[in-house]
Formats: sequence, C-alpha cells, structure tokens
Amino acid sequence: MKILPIGFIETPFNDSVGMPIQPSGAELVKGRIIVDEAYEQGLTDVEGFSHLILLYYFHRSKGYDLMVKPFLDDQQRGLFSTRAPRRPNPIGISIVRLLSRSGRILTIQGIDVVSGTPLIDIKPYVPKFDIKDVTASGWLEKNQNKVASKTSDSRFVEK
Repeated sequence: MKILPIGFIETPFNDSVGMPIQPSGAELVKGRIIVDEAYEQGLTDVEGFSHLILLYYFHRSKGYDLMVKPFLDDQQRGLFSTRAPRRPNPIGISIVRLLSRSGRILTIQGIDVVSGTPLIDIKPYVPKFDIKDVTASGWLEKNQNKVASKTSDSRFVEK
C-alpha cells in the first residue's frame, strides 16, 4: 500500500500540547489547507460545500499501545474505542467548515491538528450521506460533552 500526501494543513498550533482534542473543541479555530499544485484541479467545485471531511496523517505519532487512557476518561480503554493519535496506522479525521477557496488554498474553520500535518484526502461532507441515527457512544456517553473544554496534554507525544 502506498499513500502520499496531497498537501498539508496549516493551523495556529505548533505543538499538540494545549491544542483542542476534537474539531468540536476548536469551532472558532481557523486554518488553511495548502493542496499540492498537482492536485489543484481536483478542488474544482469544492466551494459548493460548506463542510469538508479531512483525512490526515498523524506525522508526529510514533508507535502505539493497544490500551490507552484517553483525554476524556481516567480509565484504560482499547485503542480502537478511542481517537488517540498513536495508532498502528496513524490516520486522523476531522470535519471542518470551508470558508473560502483561492486557487489551491482552502481557508477552513474548526480544525484541531498540529500545523504542518500531511493531508491524505478531502471529501465533501454531505448530511444525507454522513449523518447517522446514533444509538450508542460507548464509554464516551458520560464524558462527550466535556470535549469543548478539554485540551491535549503530553500523553500521546512521541515516546
């Protein structure tokens, strides 16, 4: 398998410590997506969407543990029941608001990643496709409302 970045994400965050842990905790944070020139044509029609799904590579994550203590809990949880950045395949996902496009530069809002994060893909967010009638949120049921006030610490920084 070979995955190459299509660009990178610029944000106000040069370090993960103190950064919001999810896009919902970064609602007002603006950033930019700089798409490589080779992929600029692929942005045609993107400005017709208010929100985009970003897939990116956690480039500062090295290694992983199958049991982790997530930011919103004080108990060890299985890695795949969390959104921890240190993973066997360190891929992240965020849904962001598209504010504008200027050539190969997209200005976005609601971004929660370290500046310089390699972008793997962009997909349009379409409510009819993407909103599901969720009936359970696992261990996060009791803590998911704390996300806006929680920031990252050093627990997932490279060991």
